[in-house]
Amino acid sequence: MQTDALRKAGCERIFEDTVSGSTSERPGLSSALAFLREGDVLGVWRLDRLGRSLPHLIEVVAGLEARGVGFRSLTEAIDTTTPGGRLIFHVFGALGQFERDLIRERTKAGLSAAAARGRKGGRKPVVTDEKLQKARMLLAQGLNVREAALRLKIGKTALYVALSTTQPAPKDSSAPTSENDTRAGPPGTHVS
Repeated sequence: MQTDALRKAGCERIFEDTVSGSTSERPGLSSALAFLREGDVLGVWRLDRLGRSLPHLIEVVAGLEARGVGFRSLTEAIDTTTPGGRLIFHVFGALGQFERDLIRERTKAGLSAAAARGRKGGRKPVVTDEKLQKARMLLAQGLNVREAALRLKIGKTALYVALSTTQPAPKDSSAPTSENDTRAGPPGTHVS
């Protein structure tokens, strides 16, 4: 039925896909797009025969327009070689942009709500507090960052970042920090 309608509409060459329109690999569509030259018109039986989604459909038709190729959908009576057809397609483009903006807004709102509940998105950190503590011990023993990262089975870049963004481990409070500090007694006294 579709092929007959396309032939009746004057299509000289017909490309077919037997896979679902939602599949990204569509050899018939790829061949048709490669075949088209400036001044040609790509005809489809229905819009859903060309694009997997509205944004994909708009992307394909915009690509055709940039190449000087027209587009015609028989069932929906859209013809981008006419002013009315171009108008309809620009409305579709605006609707597609509106849909993308709504998705972006909902995503931001969802992330904000999750952050307000104390949830943080993204991957879990590779360098945990425990690994960072072990890394500092290894570095104190004389290993370099690359060797410490290898022993802990983490990337050296991740370790560098973790070391630079965290505070160093607190010093042992029982060790004197200067000659006048003592383990016991008032400040300024020295116990040997």
